[in-house]
Amino acid sequence: MRVAELVRLLEQRYPPSWAEDWDRVGFVLGEPDAPVTKVLLAVDCDPATVEEAVAAGAELLFTHHPLLLRGVSTLAPTTYKGRIVHRLIRAGVALYTAHTNGDVANPGVSDALAARLGLTGLRPLRPSPGDPARGHGRIGRLPEPTTLAEFAEFAAPLFAGGVRAAGSPSTPVTTVAVSGGAGDAFLGDAVRAGVDAYLTADLRHHPAQEHLANGGPALLDVSHWASERPWLDDVAAFLRSEAGVETIVSDVDTSPWTLWRTPTRES
Repeated sequence: MRVAELVRLLEQRYPPSWAEDWDRVGFVLGEPDAPVTKVLLAVDCDPATVEEAVAAGAELLFTHHPLLLRGVSTLAPTTYKGRIVHRLIRAGVALYTAHTNGDVANPGVSDALAARLGLTGLRPLRPSPGDPARGHGRIGRLPEPTTLAEFAEFAAPLFAGGVRAAGSPSTPVTTVAVSGGAGDAFLGDAVRAGVDAYLTADLRHHPAQEHLANGGPALLDVSHWASERPWLDDVAAFLRSEAGVETIVSDVDTSPWTLWRTPTRES
């Protein structure tokens, strides 16, 4: 399998045309004719995951988040992104990114998140225009009705960093909306869908506060990295099956929040 062939496979499954206009996805760097026998998959392209790819002997690094989402004026090795690019080139590691085109795919990022929670009967939270089978987020049902407190207790060990919840602990929860990554843009969709709870990442204080004050569904907030990590397993399985390459899914937690502390009361 050559880099160019692998790129074609990925773009058949996650067409770049599905990405948002502001996004930057696809083949980032590498030699199209270079052979690929091993792929490392990670949420982020950062120094840690790059070194993991190099150490593993991977010829391609697949990431969800774009390294070059925002324009840069230089890729000098004295800059953060420049050092990463130079390291990849020197090591002969190609880089490929699927971001919002992976979010709206079916199956995509939110399908993997929903599967981790055991949701069934999935449908998009915000369907893509012209293709209601695709879209941002997913809505599904829990196997059994529960409460917000019990659901949070169940979800906490599934995500690095745990979960925080907003709403009455006794709120009944049967239908749940999920969205991998920063999901406060879909708060209104969760309200219109009439779900009991919405689980996503990076929820902000004031939008969450106003959402609940207006009678919106209960909220659960998890780490951005943890909400998107499950999808990598699906992409890895696809590459093994369709490209015949070895895959390694990185568990390097690239979240910037590295310490969690719980205050203790003095007796």
